Amino acid sequence: MSHYHTFIGLDIGKFTFSAALHGSPKTQDYANNLKGFRDFVRDHKEHLPKALCILETTGGYEQALIKALQERGLRVHRADTRKVKNFIRSFGSKAKTDALDAKALAKYGAERQTDLELYSPKSPQEEQLFNLVQRRKDLVHMLVTEKNRLQAPTNVTMKASIRRTIAHLEAEIALIKEEIARAMAADPIVEQKLETLVTIPGIGTTVAADLLALLPELGGLSRREIACLGGVAPMARDSGLHQGYRRTGQGREGVKPVLFIAAMAAARSKGPLGLFYKNLLNRGKKKMVALVALMRKILVIANAKLRDLQAQTSPQTPF
Repeated sequence: MSHYHTFIGLDIGKFTFSAALHGSPKTQDYANNLKGFRDFVRDHKEHLPKALCILETTGGYEQALIKALQERGLRVHRADTRKVKNFIRSFGSKAKTDALDAKALAKYGAERQTDLELYSPKSPQEEQLFNLVQRRKDLVHMLVTEKNRLQAPTNVTMKASIRRTIAHLEAEIALIKEEIARAMAADPIVEQKLETLVTIPGIGTTVAADLLALLPELGGLSRREIACLGGVAPMARDSGLHQGYRRTGQGREGVKPVLFIAAMAAARSKGPLGLFYKNLLNRGKKKMVALVALMRKILVIANAKLRDLQAQTSPQTPF
């Protein structure tokens, strides 16, 4: 039996959000601000204590509402957008409005309730590190774009401006890196995790910070779960007697590029990971297949090392 009496779908926009109660044909719109949150809670006060609210990731616009609901002790599930879209497609519906999306989220919650986990917010330290890492990635992307512009033959008259922009971006990236270092040093647990991760060939300080920010679950999952979350687990594609080619899934956004950088460095090393990569090539594996296998191995090793670190540092329970 479900411990939820009803399900409320919330489709979040930049300025407003739509709410739909499962089984009800009506939807209501609210402002995506504190007043709108209060109005939503007031209008649904009879249902909310025993309800599950389901919403999607919408570029951060959902965070304020999640915080407001959790501060009131209400239960929230932040759904995987890809899963919800596939769920909606399974009904053959091509129409899309905020009201329809809110109803679909409520129905998704009702039908998938046994598999849905409650949203667990990041700690302030995790949130800060994540934001800093994301900002550095954005700046690096802009820097690469400007450097490419500098090489374009049609931008001769703009080279001075482009060079000034490049200098500014490089200075900003250096400042962000310093802030990341300070944020990690301020948290003894994070600092220990960083020191542990950099012992793995291919993982430097930047890659370690990225992994800790993007995969806070590191050390708390099984090897299969972390490989799947990182998008480096091979997925079976078999049907009858046919055995399809294994490919990896998408995984969490931003993790694969970080693991790829680590794998490229580890592949050139002379240690066990470098030998692992070379052995795969000698067995006839394609370079990309071998690199993905190395990415998975690095992630699994990182997960195991942080799991062992957690076991060492957690207080022992007396018999």
